[in-house]
Amino acid sequence: MTDSAASFASARDRSETRASEAAPALSPLAIALIEIALAVGGFGIGTGEFAIMGLLPDVAATYDVSIPMAGYVISAYALGVVVGAPIIAALSARMPRRTLLLCLMGLFAVGNILSAIAPDFWSFTALRFITGLPHGAYFGVAALVAASMVPFHKRARAVGRVMLGLTVATLVGTPIATFMGQMLNWRTAFFLVGGIGAVTVALLWYFQPRDQVQEGASVKRELGAFGRPQVWLTLGIAAVGFGGMFSVFSYIASTTTVTARMPVAMVSIVLVLFGIGMNVGNILGSRLADVSLKGTIGGVMVFNVIVMSTFGLWAQYPVVLCLCVFLIGCGFAAGPALQTRLMDVAADAQTLAAASNHSAFNIANALGAWLGGLVIAWGWGFAATGYVGAFLSLLGLGVFFASVTLEKKSGTA
Repeated sequence: MTDSAASFASARDRSETRASEAAPALSPLAIALIEIALAVGGFGIGTGEFAIMGLLPDVAATYDVSIPMAGYVISAYALGVVVGAPIIAALSARMPRRTLLLCLMGLFAVGNILSAIAPDFWSFTALRFITGLPHGAYFGVAALVAASMVPFHKRARAVGRVMLGLTVATLVGTPIATFMGQMLNWRTAFFLVGGIGAVTVALLWYFQPRDQVQEGASVKRELGAFGRPQVWLTLGIAAVGFGGMFSVFSYIASTTTVTARMPVAMVSIVLVLFGIGMNVGNILGSRLADVSLKGTIGGVMVFNVIVMSTFGLWAQYPVVLCLCVFLIGCGFAAGPALQTRLMDVAADAQTLAAASNHSAFNIANALGAWLGGLVIAWGWGFAATGYVGAFLSLLGLGVFFASVTLEKKSGTA
């Protein structure tokens, strides 16, 4: 092992030892209740993030803008995550994790309630940006809290259980919010999400024990994560490789009704299929990640290229569209693996790295929504978002190979 590799492993081991020593002795029931509280927050975030995609035509009609232009609110939220996650994670290095989670979810709840009463398109867009600020930091800190409560070899599954809130949101929260938005008013969906955020604050306040700041925690130490090439490469896999999912999903309502000529009522069914796929992917992916992080990440990227290409070719057929949407959701299997790998390669700067993972995912969100809107505006049709997705997944696979190659050369495998 090289000197740099030894230094890296040593820093990681010290971080794991400190986390183990600092972790309180919790019963299985206490751990389960904390994981549920964290997952409820993920459920609210997932519902708020994805419901807008199914309600995009309604938002466009309310504010009298085109559907591609309405897609800017998706990008605005994603950019809020990108900006907020690293800044909040670094500046809050000396803040107890319980306090930080309460503040983050409180801001999320207020942001969604204000979004529901936004008077015009640009104020709504600005509020979506603000609401996105706590997103990444919340998931990053929640993942660290979950991983710290279980044995080392079960970390990915613990992370997966917290992220289950996000995936269940696509199965339950998003379809319900979409249906309510279509039947009543899209603003109702954001009131609902704000309420879920408030409930999460109460659950975390009650169930999560108070904690102390880790020894040596500082802004400087957290910023050290950005000095590690493997951190950047892992973030790059998420930022590029998952853009395809968002390219397709951002415009799935219009693809369903315009390209596949299915009735509006089927949009919620399609969203449910996507949600089932995400849950299947999350559960299987977290288990596979505890066996092989890199194998899971690389395999999912190849899988995504194939599925996205199929979507682009045959999305006009309802059966194929539904099957592809389910399989695209399954592509979330790489999520727990990427989150866990970041904990490894970040050594003792885990908070910033873990939070930045969701910045990367939302760069993918912004990139996918923008490129998808671009090909639609060029007249290529809604199904062409599948080709955008295949291209981005292929790029993600390239970044993955670069990461593995560098790791082998440096001897940090």
